[in-house]
Amino acid sequence: MASSASSEISKRKIVNGPGDYVLEDVPHLSDYIPDLPTYPNPLQDHPAYSVVKQYFVHVDDSVPQKVVVHKDGPRGIHFRRAGARQKVYFQPDDVHACIVTCGGLCPGLNTVVREIVCGLYHMYGVKKVLGIDGGYMGFYAKNTVCLDPKVVNVIHKRGGTILGTSRGGHDTSKIVDSIQDRGINQVYIIGGDGTQRGAALIFEEIRRRGLKVSVAGIPKTIDNDIPVIDKSFGFDTAVEEAQRAINAAHVEAESFENCIGLVKVMGRYSGFIAMYATLASRDVDCCLIPESPFYLEGPGGLFEYIEKRLKEDGHMVVVIAEGAGQELLSESMQSMTDASGNKLLQDVGLWLSQRIKDYFSKERKMPINLKYIDPTYMIRAVPSNASDNVYCTLLAQSAVHGAMAGYTGFTSGLVNGRHTYIPFNRIIEKQNKVVITDRMWARLLSSTNQPSFLSAKDVEPSTPL
Repeated sequence: MASSASSEISKRKIVNGPGDYVLEDVPHLSDYIPDLPTYPNPLQDHPAYSVVKQYFVHVDDSVPQKVVVHKDGPRGIHFRRAGARQKVYFQPDDVHACIVTCGGLCPGLNTVVREIVCGLYHMYGVKKVLGIDGGYMGFYAKNTVCLDPKVVNVIHKRGGTILGTSRGGHDTSKIVDSIQDRGINQVYIIGGDGTQRGAALIFEEIRRRGLKVSVAGIPKTIDNDIPVIDKSFGFDTAVEEAQRAINAAHVEAESFENCIGLVKVMGRYSGFIAMYATLASRDVDCCLIPESPFYLEGPGGLFEYIEKRLKEDGHMVVVIAEGAGQELLSESMQSMTDASGNKLLQDVGLWLSQRIKDYFSKERKMPINLKYIDPTYMIRAVPSNASDNVYCTLLAQSAVHGAMAGYTGFTSGLVNGRHTYIPFNRIIEKQNKVVITDRMWARLLSSTNQPSFLSAKDVEPSTPL
C-alpha cells in the first residue's frame, strides 16, 4: 500500500494543450486535501502594491523552457509562472514557517533567508518564522532560531549562513515528525540537488500523511550545475571573486621569468565558474574543466602547450576546475564520499603543480616559476554582489508567493528571465554541465587560443553533409 501511494505521489502533474503545449505543473495542497478554504490575498490592500496595475499573476500564465523554436515546431515544455495569486490558502495568523539551509556555503544564502522572512512579514503579515539550526539534522537534533525583520536586517552583508549548515543528516520520518509536532505549515528549503532531493522526500511524506504543509525549495549551487534554471544564485559573485584570484596569478606570472600562474576554482562536475571567469578576465591562456578531457604529455598535450606559451610570452595563466583531470590522478580516493554522497576529489591543483614542475625540471631542464592559488573557500564565503542580491530577493519572494498560494513540492527558479515554479523531479533528474560542442566553449577556446586537447578517440565521427 505504501509503495503504491509513493508511486502515485511521485507521478508528474502534466497539462497538455494545443500545438504540443505541455505544462509541467507543480503539486497543490488541494490535490490531496479536499475542500480547502481560500482567502483574499492581503497584497490587494498593501500600500506598496497600490500603484501596480495588475497585482496578481494570471492562473494560465506559463513560461516556456526554450525560447528559440521553429515556427512550425511544437510549443514545447512550459512551467507555471511564479508570483502572487488572487487567493491564498493560509491566513497570515495561522502561518508557522521555517527555513533551513543545507550543504556547502554559497554567496547569497543570508540574502535568501532575509528576504523569505521579510517577504512573509511585510507582504503577508506572517509573524511566526523559525530558522532551523544546522541543516536537515537541525529539525530533530538542534535548537531553532526565531526570525523576524530585526534579526535578519543586516545579515545579507555577511557571507555564510546565520542558520548554520551541514551535509547529510536527512531522516525523512524524523524531519516530518518534527514539522508536525511544531505545527509548522510552510517549509522553505535552500540547497543544491541533494538537498532538493531530500525536500522531495519530505514533500512526499507530508502528502502521504495528508498534512496542510507547503514545501518550497530554493536551488543553491555555486557550481551552477542545477538543470532547467538560467543560473544559480551566488554564481555571478563566484565568477567575480574568481577573477580576483586570476588577476593575482597574472600579476605574479608577468613579474617573473618563465612563470606560470595556476588557479584552481570550484566546479566538481561542471566547469561554469572556470569558463565564465576565464572569459571575463581575458588574462587566461588555458582553462581546464571536468567536461573537457585533457592529457599532459605528447603532441598536442598540456605540457607542449605550456612550453610554447612560455617561449612566446615568457609567462602564462592556467585556470583549472577542481573536478578536472580526476581520471588522471590515482584511484585511491575514487570510492570515498562525504556525508551528502558526493565523491571526495583529490586536489588536482596541487597534483598538476607538481607534475608541471617535475616535467620542466627533469625532462626539459627548463627553469620555471610556478605560483599556485586556491581561492576555493574565499570565493564561497563572501557576501553576494549586487546582481545576486537582487536575484536572491526575487527567488525568495517567488517562493513565499507560491507557498501562500497553496503550491507545494516545487522549486523557485529563473527560466528564460522569468521566475517560475518547477517540480522537484526536474531539478534533481540530472546535472547541468558545460557542453564542449556548444558555441560558448568555442568562444572560450578562441579567447584563450588553447588547443581543445581532444584526441581522435574523444570525438565522435562527423556525418558527411
